Amino acid sequence: MGKLLVTGATGNLGRRTLQLLLERVPAEQLAGLSRTPGRAADLAERGVDVRQGDYLDYASLVRAFDGVDRLLLVSAQAFTDRSAQHFNAIAAAKQAGVRHVIYTAIQRDDELGIDQVGVTESDVFTEQALRASGLTYTILRNPMYLDQFDGYIGADAYENGVRVPHGDGTMAPALLRDLAAANVAVLTQEGHENAIYTLNGSEAASFREIAAALSEIHGKTVPYLPVSVEEHLDSYLRKDIPRPVAEFLTAWVAGVGLGSFSKNTDDLERLIGYRPTSYREFLEKNYPAVIPRTDA
Repeated sequence: MGKLLVTGATGNLGRRTLQLLLERVPAEQLAGLSRTPGRAADLAERGVDVRQGDYLDYASLVRAFDGVDRLLLVSAQAFTDRSAQHFNAIAAAKQAGVRHVIYTAIQRDDELGIDQVGVTESDVFTEQALRASGLTYTILRNPMYLDQFDGYIGADAYENGVRVPHGDGTMAPALLRDLAAANVAVLTQEGHENAIYTLNGSEAASFREIAAALSEIHGKTVPYLPVSVEEHLDSYLRKDIPRPVAEFLTAWVAGVGLGSFSKNTDDLERLIGYRPTSYREFLEKNYPAVIPRTDA
């Protein structure tokens, strides 16, 4: 196996992927890309070859990808020119002689035609660019992250209920660790060439069903309270979240109800070889039941 490089080495998904790779692959086969390599000192200490590179600096990418066989291209942040950054990475990979590029897109349903603000348009562009590049590719369409569940239902759901835009669409969010394990599988195994996978957690639910699950865990009714898109946006703005970010988050939560994340597959479980953590398991651990007081 040739050199494996993971971009976004200091980010949530890239760092977790490299940490899991270190459990399976000799460190000398691993490289990570970071704009500021010093932030990945812990990985470097474990033997990962941390290389400096920036998606907006084409020459830095060509240098960083030298000698790399498989590249995990972790998608750039929303609110940036993702299309230009991803195109640079794909072109640099081809110039540097990379054989296989794995791209982490966001789950979508092309038939519904719902545009998730900040990601859908650039994901479509990137996937088209990969197909046209002549490189071997794998596209991993990621679901919503369980690790960020508070951002969808609010940390105060027990007090205020589940207040989200109306809709009966479902989602099956997954842990970043499980998604990182899928990255590892594709980076280290054969048989995923030119494939597209939609990754999900092990259980899908609507926000109404999530409120019902919270009620069972809490031992007290947690109401499902549909609100308008505008009211949901205002709930973020009242927390001093910048408007572009608030609009981004609102579009994602509203997209769940509209069905953007309803497509459910067993791709993640097949890739990682175990049952991914479900939303119910996550809620039971992170939204514990209230223990009755026993004051004398």
